[in-house]
Amino acid sequence: QVQLVESGGGLVQPGGSLRLSCAASGTVYPFYSMAWYRQAPGEQREFLARIVSGSISTYADSVKGRFAISRENGKNVVFLQMNSLKSEDTAVYYCSARFRTGPETWGQGTQVTVSS
Repeated sequence: QVQLVESGGGLVQPGGSLRLSCAASGTVYPFYSMAWYRQAPGEQREFLARIVSGSISTYADSVKGRFAISRENGKNVVFLQMNSLKSEDTAVYYCSARFRTGPETWGQGTQVTVSS
């Protein structure tokens, strides 16, 4: 069974940075795409960034220029570098991944809190 595990969340002051990681287990095949989402209390899950085939990345306007998605070469490991964090970035951050066909797989989430 394919599983995704996120790490790297925590408490950070406004203007600070965090780097989230997501590692997959249960498969030897590379995912076609990996992505990051977040969900704040009382809000819908929001798309943040996606990387396809290890190099083609897209971003939500809300994080463009502040967040960067990357993937470890040849591995099902994806990162989200988050800079210039704001209080409104506080949320649970989720990793997702999929092969060319089939459903999206989701991680359990990691909490990011931006507060002074």
